[in-house]
Amino acid sequence: MNPTPRIRSLDLLRGLIMVLMAIDHVRVYSGIPAGGPDPAIFFTRWITHFCVSGFVFFAGASAYLYGQRLRGSYRGVNDRQGSEPGMSGGAEVSGRRSGEPGMSRGQRSWRGALARFLLTRGIWLILLELTVLRVCWSFNLRLTDFVLAGVIWMLGWCMVLMAAVVWMPSRVIWISGLVMIGAQQVFGLVPHSWTWWNFIYTISEDSPAGINILYVLVPWIGVMMAGYGFGALLSFDAARRDRLCRCIGLSLVGVFVVIGSILALRRGGEQPFLFRLLGQQKYPPSQLFLLMTLGPLIALMPLAEKAKGRLAGVLMTFGRVPLFYYILHILVIHSVALLVNWIRVGNSLQGHYLTAPYCWLPEGLRWHLPLLYLVFILVEIVLYWACRWYERYKMAHPEKGWLRYL
Repeated sequence: MNPTPRIRSLDLLRGLIMVLMAIDHVRVYSGIPAGGPDPAIFFTRWITHFCVSGFVFFAGASAYLYGQRLRGSYRGVNDRQGSEPGMSGGAEVSGRRSGEPGMSRGQRSWRGALARFLLTRGIWLILLELTVLRVCWSFNLRLTDFVLAGVIWMLGWCMVLMAAVVWMPSRVIWISGLVMIGAQQVFGLVPHSWTWWNFIYTISEDSPAGINILYVLVPWIGVMMAGYGFGALLSFDAARRDRLCRCIGLSLVGVFVVIGSILALRRGGEQPFLFRLLGQQKYPPSQLFLLMTLGPLIALMPLAEKAKGRLAGVLMTFGRVPLFYYILHILVIHSVALLVNWIRVGNSLQGHYLTAPYCWLPEGLRWHLPLLYLVFILVEIVLYWACRWYERYKMAHPEKGWLRYL
């Protein structure tokens, strides 16, 4: 097993996720509603459901792989203490074999370094959500007017929690994550008067302290923990890794199709069967939602690892600088939306975006889908050149440690 090489498929699929996410955020500023009976609008929204699931899951896998790189840097310490390098959990066993209780010094060192990175990066993401991203979404400098607990907020808190979780054996982490996903409804049994619990799991419509909660922590922290365990799988040799990815991914898709079809048929309704099957609960994400979105992404990893060509290169550029892309894409989309509105109706309609991403435009001011996709393509061109510049700058300055946080 070689834990150090960068996994191409992670970068490529993460880049694909960023591109799909931009479609949904252009839709937000276009005023087009999320979903609905129109097939084109329904699938424009549905295809973006893969974004948050994949991003959280792959963030967990990346945390594991980063931890293994740190572990390699402390391997000399482990060797002096008689530990044996291997899969996650191996060093703990070797430490006990050498007669030392608990973790060896090398184990504590690399896990401590990983925990510090996750903690500081998580806090950084939370602060970004409440300040820079809040301004980019709304162009409103009065930060207290509207406070959003969005996807970056959720990712930040999950990383803060992972800073404590990574001290556990890898197997315990991913099993606990799967249990949390499967039994997530248990977190909804607390009294509805505990409004602050809405940050953990949705129990009521109340927003504590006026904060609009879009993404809760459960089951997303479970998804990140499961992704952390998946990172160990990515350290296997290529043939075994690809075989397991196809097996796991297609199995998840199969379970989703069988159970989802049964429930969709039982539920009935005026919507077509396919809409009922694919229209799974996202806030908070149901078990079927996660099966539907994570299964295909995992199954695609072997293909993504071998992908070549111009498009693959573009996606990998986006995937290597995801936070830079995220911040910039909101700023660019919002700015372009104001320009498009001005050209179309002679007014930027900025007043409708003060609570973005919660936006509403009168039907007569909404964009048509062809315009949405045209703006999306133009935005991606701008983002590619910016991300390519930043990727090269980041690679040229490895001595600047702060670049790891952007």
